[in-house]
Amino acid sequence: MTMRDKLALLEQRRAESELGGGVARIEAQHRKGKLSARERIDLLLDEGSFTELDRFVVHRSTDFGLEEQKYYGDGVITGWGRIDGRQVYVFSQDFTVFGGSLSESFAEKIVKVMDLAMRNGAPVIGLNDSGGARIQEGVVSLGGYAEIFLRNTLASGVIPQISAILGPCAGGAVYSPAITDFTFMVRHTSYMFVTGPNVVKTVTHEDVTMDELGGADTHMMKSGVSHFTYDSEPECIAAIRDLMRFIPSNNIDEPPRGAGTDPRDRRDEALLDIVPDNANKPYDMHDVLRRIIDDGEFYEVQREFAENIICGFAHLGGFSVGIVANQPAMLAGVLDINASVKAARFIRFCDAFNIPVVTFVDVPGFLPGVGQEHGGIIKHGAKLLFAYCEATVPKLTVITRKAYGGAYDVMSSKHIRGDFNVAWPTAEIAVMGPKGAVEILFRKDIVGSSDPVAATDKKIAEYVEKFAHPYVAAGRGYIDDIIDPRDTRPALIDALESMRGKRDKNPPKKHGNIPL
Repeated sequence: MTMRDKLALLEQRRAESELGGGVARIEAQHRKGKLSARERIDLLLDEGSFTELDRFVVHRSTDFGLEEQKYYGDGVITGWGRIDGRQVYVFSQDFTVFGGSLSESFAEKIVKVMDLAMRNGAPVIGLNDSGGARIQEGVVSLGGYAEIFLRNTLASGVIPQISAILGPCAGGAVYSPAITDFTFMVRHTSYMFVTGPNVVKTVTHEDVTMDELGGADTHMMKSGVSHFTYDSEPECIAAIRDLMRFIPSNNIDEPPRGAGTDPRDRRDEALLDIVPDNANKPYDMHDVLRRIIDDGEFYEVQREFAENIICGFAHLGGFSVGIVANQPAMLAGVLDINASVKAARFIRFCDAFNIPVVTFVDVPGFLPGVGQEHGGIIKHGAKLLFAYCEATVPKLTVITRKAYGGAYDVMSSKHIRGDFNVAWPTAEIAVMGPKGAVEILFRKDIVGSSDPVAATDKKIAEYVEKFAHPYVAAGRGYIDDIIDPRDTRPALIDALESMRGKRDKNPPKKHGNIPL
């Protein structure tokens, strides 16, 4: 064969590899409202930037007639490319080839790009659409999953790892996305579960649909497994690209800067009226955040899970920051199990990747109740405390209203290495709310009075005047300043600028033992 003949053969095989399981199966994928594995990569990466690896890999199995069924790529497309000019590594599982099931060679392809990503300090993005382990390969396929899990764990905190669930993800396959930093799902086509509906029905006699058991909304609102949920694959993939604007490529690089066109000294008059005069009235903390961050643009994480706390990314004066904020509009902003776990994991991501944490506080305490205590609010609440204490990135805190009890300590207080802690004049920093405090401190006086209601109201007024303000804390240096709410944005940006060279470290150790 001449060189030209060999090049023609190469082009023929390349074209064959582009088709995956064939035209009919790609059309079936489209009828389900799903994109093909290559279409997903095209949407994710900058045009023309994808370099494919291992396109001619095939499986090595000879059992169950598999030797007669071989497809180039063996069900997963791997390689590297760019998002807004920044290098990323990607694997895209192809459901048209053996249902996207994982074989030995399939796993080796994923492992190769993960190893390359670690060596080159670039994020890994996994587009998952798989029926699970390839049963015909038995323990070899299970070993392939374990090789991936190991690399997920070793890469954690070194490079960002992002998982998109764009089809089924069942059995052992779910644990790789669970270890990664962020999980994206699509309604009505994404599913994650350890055991499917049929097994659940057989074992527990519970009749449940795939959506109810492990759909996108279930994992967003109930389990907290998913961080982002979208109505279509293009929306989901666009959101992954968008996330990259806020996070660095690895744990050594600085986070990417925003446009920085929003004036650093901008003041917003509306901030004077957002917090109600009545301390028991709710307000939406989103209204505060939008008026302070650059261009009001907030990339929220787990928006529909544990809505009593808000987590997300933004830019402040061009600086990429992670924001954690109590949400008075939901359960009065109280901390519970789900809120604690949600915020703790987010803070640890920010700390691992050099992203300053800005905390907005309006918290009446931890949620009381038998369900919370029996569910482990003590250890789960301690996760949030541990995450804040452990973090060495710049930590900035703004107390807008309530900061009561242990929740005051937990929410990035000065005592746990808060770098810049300020309060609005509306702040109330105390062991507990006025009513509860009065009922404990003056119980005998109130019970013995001729008018208990009037006596209670009088004592509450006295308590509010003495304790329900930020000046006691400021007098002890626990608050660095009490500021005009309109100055919040310029004050935070100035603090971020001053902390660009922050150096802090924890005692030498293998790792801490977070209260899991």
